[in-house]
This record gives sequence, structure tokens and C-alpha cells, in this order.
Amino acid sequence: MTKIDLVFRQIDERTRDVSLELAKKHIRPDAVHIIDDVRPFTECVNQMLRIEHDCDYVVYLDADCLILEDMREFIEQTDAAYVDAYVTDRFRGRLHCGVHITRIDLVRAMAAIEPPLDDLKYVLRPESRLRNLAMKPLRMSKQFRNFDILHDYFQYYRHVFMKYALRELRSRTQVQLKRLSSAMKHWPDVSGPVDDYVIAQHAVRYAREHVSKNASAAETHAFIENLPQHAERELTRLGIEEKDAFTMADLEAWLAANDQRHVYGSSGDKPKVFGLGLSRTGTRSLTAGLQMLGWDTSHYPIDEDTYTELAYGQYDLTLLKYHDGLTDITTAPYYQQLDQQYPGSKFVLTVRDREGWLRSCQNHWFNRPAFKHTDDPDEETHLLMRQLLRAAVYGCYNYQPERFAWVYDKHVAEVKAYFKDRPDDLLILNICEGEGFEKLAPFMGVPKPAEPFPHKGNIMSQRVEAARMAAKVAE
Repeated sequence: MTKIDLVFRQIDERTRDVSLELAKKHIRPDAVHIIDDVRPFTECVNQMLRIEHDCDYVVYLDADCLILEDMREFIEQTDAAYVDAYVTDRFRGRLHCGVHITRIDLVRAMAAIEPPLDDLKYVLRPESRLRNLAMKPLRMSKQFRNFDILHDYFQYYRHVFMKYALRELRSRTQVQLKRLSSAMKHWPDVSGPVDDYVIAQHAVRYAREHVSKNASAAETHAFIENLPQHAERELTRLGIEEKDAFTMADLEAWLAANDQRHVYGSSGDKPKVFGLGLSRTGTRSLTAGLQMLGWDTSHYPIDEDTYTELAYGQYDLTLLKYHDGLTDITTAPYYQQLDQQYPGSKFVLTVRDREGWLRSCQNHWFNRPAFKHTDDPDEETHLLMRQLLRAAVYGCYNYQPERFAWVYDKHVAEVKAYFKDRPDDLLILNICEGEGFEKLAPFMGVPKPAEPFPHKGNIMSQRVEAARMAAKVAE
């Protein structure tokens, strides 16, 4: 039986008692470790990684998270090194934060890493930074899972101020700034009485005024370390009275008043979803977008069960007992059989201009052979899946532009013909031309998120192109 430890991190959050009670109910941990009021977060991470665990998984939980569904069964079934939980955030909608399911070997690898000096990424996100540094040499990958969890609801004003001053500091890259700006556009009008959004807006302005964009890691760390004092001083200056304590009765009353809210997580009643687009048409972005909408979707799975089942024509996939859908070329040869196996499913065909797609495929297939010697059983399964799908989809093992162009046109035409009498079951989405949640959310029957649509492919393409150019130079 899987042994699970809970590491509960609290800094006097208004929801801390309710959060811990719900965690014990829905995780049923074998041991509970409480990190109480340790600041800044770099020191909190330092202390939590010194805990001696005797378990298989550690769940790191922040006291601003309220877990509303059972998680124990999922944790017992997974073998992932790390699972980040998607939650419903008070200010930003669906995002992954606050609940981190971490396998014990990864925990120990994180603990073995020396914290980097003068590293702004570590100052702003110490846990994430150490985890990424630990995962990379071990070739581990992050997974995501949707749960019915409320995040940053019902917090004290002082904590809202501290969070959004810190959020502003974390949003000084182009991508992060776009996310924060997009979320703030969806906030209610802040010209009325004081509420959480008024405080958050003020905190963002305050951080921008008091921390230069060119601030060093040390200067940023000093500001973060003194955030409690900044918050107290500003709220006093503004004459804002703090909220009363929060109880389980308050939560129950809120849930009763919001019984029509959209429920995410395993308890949600939702159809399966399959991405039918070929690789390099935005399939990774589609996967991330579906995840944000509440569908736990697997992009190009390479596990042994999935390979064996597809290779032997079995479409009742083990993977789909724990996931809500599949994307990329794993589905392309089999979508008609999956349609029969999972009636009522939704299908999304991602497309792009063919010439741009061909260039992207040339980059993507660079240095990705279908056949090579390996002694690693996991890599062997990956190669077998690659061979199976390349043969089934493209009819060749290497990039051939004429063949690829023909396959692309044929695939798009066949998908359109198959669904021509079922317009409600197929969405054609051109992510590369900017389409996203404005089409995907209504197709899936859920609200459009405040966060911008994720675009995942550009960075990978840039990295591959850089590798191609480096290889040419070396020749």
C-alpha cells in the first residue's frame, strides 16, 4: 500500500484550520508535518526538504488551498515522479499551484541540491527551481491533474496584499506579465468598496513602485523578506479593517450559495476528448489548454501499456481509465475506433498552413531516429511507439516532405468527411494563427478562462532549430 506524507505549509492564512481538516479527510496521510510561519519561502523550502520521510509520496500543501474531493485513490494509482494539481484560483481561474504530489526519490534529489547563489529564479520560486534542477538530470517529467480545489479564496487582506506584490515580481517576464495582465482584465470593477480585488490591484502597484525592474536578486529577496511589514503598513495607512476568522461553517455556507458553480476534477461529469491533429499543429498547446479547462489529457503517451494495446488493436485503453483524453498522433490512426469505444466524445482537429507545418516537421524530426540501440527499457518502449505511429500515420520512418504533404491533406480531408454530419462533435482549431479559448471553451461547454491560451510549440521549435544550426557549424 502506498504510504503518503503530508507537508502542510502555513503562514497564518485565514483558511489554515479548514484547509488542514479537509486535507486530512481527502488525502488521509500516514504522517503530517507542519511548517508553521516560516518566512521567506526560501527558508520554508529549506526546512521542508530536511524532513526525514518514510513514505512513497509527499504531498506539499499550502494552507490557502481547500481540497473538496478525494485525492488518496489517485495518489495510490499514479507512478509519476511529480504531479502538479490544477486548482480554481480566486483571481486567475484555472491554474496549477498550491498542491504538489512528489515521489520520494525526487524529494531526496531536491534535498541534495545546493541552493544556487544570486539566482533570481530561486529567490522568486525556490521550490520550483530546485525541483526543475533535480528533475532534469534524472530525465523526469512533470504531469498535471485536475482536482476540485479552491485556491486563494477567503484570505485575509494582508495575505492578498503579500501574494499580489509577490505575483507582480514573478510576472516580469513577457509570458508571465501577459498572464497577470489577462487575469486582471477579468477582475470586477475596483472603484467600489474594499474587497480582495482592490487590495490585489494596490499590491501590484506598490511592488512596481518599490522594486525596480532592474533590482538584483539580493534586493528582491530583501523586499520579499519584509513583505509582512509592507502589508501591515499599507493596510493601516489605507484604514482597511481586517476580516474575521474563517470556519468550516463559512465554507459550507459558501458552497451552498454557489451550488451551480462549475466543478472540476474527477467528480466532474465530462466526455472524453481526443486531439486529431498531426504533430506540430499545436497539439502540446491544445493539451495544456484542455488541462486548464478541466480535462486531464495525455499528450503522446509512450508507456508500455498504451503501446501494447494499440499495437494489438485494443482500444479500451488502460490510460483512459485515469485520463480524460489523448492528443497528438497517438489518436490520428485510431480516431474512428476511439469514437466507437467512447461514445459521446469530443474531437479537436488542430490545423495550420501546410508549408509552415512542413518546416516545423523538418525541425522536429531532426535527430529523432526511429531505430537505434538502447539498453534502457523505457527508451526502447518509446522507440517502439515511435516506429508504430510513424508507420501508421506517415507510412515512412524519416522526414519526406512530399509524403508528409500528401498525408497532411489526406488526414484533414478524411477527418472532415467522417464528422460531416456531426458538427457538434468536431472542432477545427488553428492555434498557430491565434485561435484558442474563444473557440475551445464553448465547444467543451465550459467558461472561457481568465488566463491566456498557452502556446507551447514555439520554444521547442526554436531549441531544435538552434540544435540544427549548431550541428551544421560543427560539420
